[in-house]
Amino acid sequence: MLLQQLVNGLTLGAVYTLIALSFSLVMGILGVLNLAIAELFMLGGYFGFAAILAKLPLPVALLAGMAGAALVAAVIERVGYQPFRDAPVVTPMLSTLGFSIILQNVATNIWGSDPLQLPDEVFGARFTLGPVSASAMQLTIVGATVVLVALLAFVVQRTALGRALRAVAENRDVARLLGVSAGPLTLLAFMLSGALAGAAGVLIGLHYAAITPYIGVEIGLKAIAVMVVGGTGRIWGALIAGPLIGVAEVMTTAYGGSQIRDFVVYGLMIVILLLRPQGLLGGARTEQGPRV
Repeated sequence: MLLQQLVNGLTLGAVYTLIALSFSLVMGILGVLNLAIAELFMLGGYFGFAAILAKLPLPVALLAGMAGAALVAAVIERVGYQPFRDAPVVTPMLSTLGFSIILQNVATNIWGSDPLQLPDEVFGARFTLGPVSASAMQLTIVGATVVLVALLAFVVQRTALGRALRAVAENRDVARLLGVSAGPLTLLAFMLSGALAGAAGVLIGLHYAAITPYIGVEIGLKAIAVMVVGGTGRIWGALIAGPLIGVAEVMTTAYGGSQIRDFVVYGLMIVILLLRPQGLLGGARTEQGPRV
């Protein structure tokens, strides 16, 4: 039973990791909390559902969710961030909050407020090893998360674009003096974060075989908690904090009841911040090094 709940927790934590990485990517590079990411997550789920209902294979559904969410993220960057990039940081954050509300209403008007469900036979296979059982969708979620995180690590650490992103994250003005054009990189950061959120939406929607326009609200808040626990703006902190929060939530639900699930999750966040305000992988408060 304990091992089974651990598997369930790691599956949920993998989704939290992807969304927290989405938040951290923009936060670490631009210092802006993009509150529309929760709705990009939701839209990615709907795009993926549309592909699955059209009898397209899972990889195509995943790419559809990522591409659709990335394109919407590009619109948010052009309309909701660029005009306010030199304004106080709260201004673009409120702008993305407005986009979040708009996207939720758009989804409600297009797909309705009732859950959109998949047939039970979609990805219904299960694999058992001793006392532990995992569905094909659970294994897909964990596997896809590993692949996407590895690709993100490669882009950030091993490519010229990644070096430019890290330069902007460390010091935007110095990067501009060195010939790095911040504008296209800002757009890239938003689109990458949108693609990650869209992938998470496809995976969690298929895992539960249902999605609603409001699914992003609760999971988005949990992902922000994961980002804070891992270290605000530290994209690799989510790799530790995501599974930690996921396992804590599932274990609490299994052994303590769903009534105290959120109390434990957010209580854990508060405790970690009291003991280590910069998060698990955050540097000292005076550190001015790169956040990505």
